[in-house]
Amino acid sequence: MAYAFDPEAIWQPFGAFSQLVIAGKGQPLHLKGQVALNRDGIVVGKSDMRAQLRQVLDNIQAVLKSVGGEMTDVLSLTHFTTDIAAFIQVSDIRSAYFRPPYPATTTVEVKALYHPDLMLEITAAAEVPRDRFVMPLGAARFHGGG
Repeated sequence: MAYAFDPEAIWQPFGAFSQLVIAGKGQPLHLKGQVALNRDGIVVGKSDMRAQLRQVLDNIQAVLKSVGGEMTDVLSLTHFTTDIAAFIQVSDIRSAYFRPPYPATTTVEVKALYHPDLMLEITAAAEVPRDRFVMPLGAARFHGGG
C-alpha cells in the first residue's frame, strides 16, 4: 500500500500526481521506459499524442499485470516527451488510468526518442503488495558484482 502526501509548504498538485509517495512493505519494481509500440513492435499513433499516451499506459499496465500488479501500485513516473505542449493537453487520459493517491511525476521535454515517430516514453517505479506479487516464469536472476 502506498500513501501520498502534498506538503502545504509548497505548491499543490494541479493534476493526477502527488508531490511525495511513501511505499509500504511490498515488492519494489522498476519498469523500463515504455513507448507507444504495440505487441508486434509497431508504433501506434504517429503524430497523435493521445493515442501514444494510451498505448504507453496500456503497456505499463500490461507489465504490472504480468506480476500481479495494478496501476494503483505505481509510485512514480518519469515522462520524456518530444512535445511538452501536446503532452499537457492530454492530461485527462492519465486520470482514466490513475486514482488517488496519484504517483509522483516528473515530465521532461527531450529533442528525440529512439524512433522518429515516437513522441513519448514513460518509466515507472511501483510496489506490488507481496500477497499479490507473482514471480513470472522464466524471470532471470541477477547477481551483484563484488
